[in-house]
Amino acid sequence: MQQLRLFFIALQFFTRLPIPGWVGFEPAWLHHASRYFPAVGLVVAAIAGGVYAAAALVLPPAVAVLLSTAAGIYATGAFHEDGFADSCDGLGGGHTRERVLEIMKDSRIGAYGAIGIGLMLATKVATLASMPKLAVLGALLAAHPLSRLMACSLIWRMEYARAEGKAKPLAQEMRGGEFAIAVLTSALPAAGAVALDWLPLGALGAGLAGMLLATLWLARKFQQRLGGYTGDCLGAVQQLTEAVFYLGVLACVWN
Repeated sequence: MQQLRLFFIALQFFTRLPIPGWVGFEPAWLHHASRYFPAVGLVVAAIAGGVYAAAALVLPPAVAVLLSTAAGIYATGAFHEDGFADSCDGLGGGHTRERVLEIMKDSRIGAYGAIGIGLMLATKVATLASMPKLAVLGALLAAHPLSRLMACSLIWRMEYARAEGKAKPLAQEMRGGEFAIAVLTSALPAAGAVALDWLPLGALGAGLAGMLLATLWLARKFQQRLGGYTGDCLGAVQQLTEAVFYLGVLACVWN
C-alpha cells in the first residue's frame, strides 16, 4: 500500500492527473517517490498512445501524432517542456553558474528557450509521423518511461545544484534499490513493445544507445556549468532523450 501511495505521489507531482483521496500526503514521501518516475511515464504513454490510435483511424499520420503530442503535454502540464526551455535559456544565455541558475529560475521564456522547445517538438512530431503506425505505438510505450529513467540517473548519481528548489524534495536523493525499481518499471514496457512486435529489437537498441549518449553529454554539461543538476535539468534530459529515442527508432525502421 505504501508503494502505491508513492506512485500516486509521483503521479501528482509530475502530471495534472487527479489521484484518489485516500492517498493522503506526507512531505517525507516525496524523497522516495522518484523511483516511480518511469511508471508515471507509462501512464503518459498510455494517454498519448490512446489518442494516437484513435486519431489515426480517421486522420492523416501527422495530425494524429500532433494530437497525441498535445495530449501528452496536457497530461503533464508541460512540466518537462518548461524545464527544457529553461535549460536552453540558462545554458545559452548565462556565462557564470550564478547567472545560469538565475535565468533558469526566471518564469519568462527567452529566445533560446522558445527556439529550443519549438525545434524539439517539431523533431518529435516529424519523426513519429514518419514511422509505421505500430512503430509509433511501440516508440511511445518505450520512450516515455525510458526517458524518465534517464532523468532518474541524474538524481541517482549527481548532486542537486540549488540550496532550495521546487523539485529538491523529490530529486535530492535516490538509493540503488530505488533506481533498480525505476529500471524495472521502464524495462518492462520496452520489452512489451518488442514482444508485441510493435518495435524491432534493433530499433529499441539504437534508441536506447542514443538516450545513453545524450544523457551522458547533458550530465557532463550540467556538472561543468552548474556543479550538479536542478529540476529544469531533469526536464531537459527527459525531453532530449525522448526525441533521440524516436530518431534512433526511425533510423532503423526507415531503412
